[in-house]
Amino acid sequence: MSRSHPTRAVVFDLDGTLLNSLPLVLRAFSHALEPFGGKPTMEMFAHFGGPPEQIFQGLVADARDVPAALTRLHEFHRDHHHLIEPFPGAKAMLGELRSRGVALAVWTGRDRASAEHLFALHSLGEFFAEVVCGDDLPSHKPDPAGLREILRRLGLKAHEALYLGDADVDVAGGAGAGVDTILIQHLRTAAPEISAQAWRLVGSPFEAYKWALRCTAT
Repeated sequence: MSRSHPTRAVVFDLDGTLLNSLPLVLRAFSHALEPFGGKPTMEMFAHFGGPPEQIFQGLVADARDVPAALTRLHEFHRDHHHLIEPFPGAKAMLGELRSRGVALAVWTGRDRASAEHLFALHSLGEFFAEVVCGDDLPSHKPDPAGLREILRRLGLKAHEALYLGDADVDVAGGAGAGVDTILIQHLRTAAPEISAQAWRLVGSPFEAYKWALRCTAT
């Protein structure tokens, strides 16, 4: 399967795509929600695309407990954020794409403050021309508004971009914006209706990086 147009931009999800963070995020959510009866699972990250305050609404019995849960989440992140690392090959891939003149961007459900902290921690921010986070717009994945906003800022058409993500909401958001999307499945199998919307399915981030490089080769 090939792309019929040159790829002028590659947009990335962050957690589970560029950063090997989901196991730690699950621990953080479990810690945050423990006093309030919430029971997060790794599978839930495939279906949520917004910041924690939105996700927590559906995981606690009493919405008044959300601020306290968020405080516990931020405290856990403060104490453990150093354990989050980019996936092997991520920075090399970003550097190669940048050297080819490809525009790079991030569309993530993570809040801006923590995203920028992780960018600074791993010297990632320099790679990206545009970043749209979960608290930048009123809507969240799978609403394609964030991806469309990135395309608008870059001055590109949907067919000129490629999107890499690891969640069902990434695929739905990419499809909604008309952007070919590579789904990183990790150890799960996407539902048929999600697989049908993805441009390509891969098992690992490294496989997705190879496709990004292949699609931008001159």
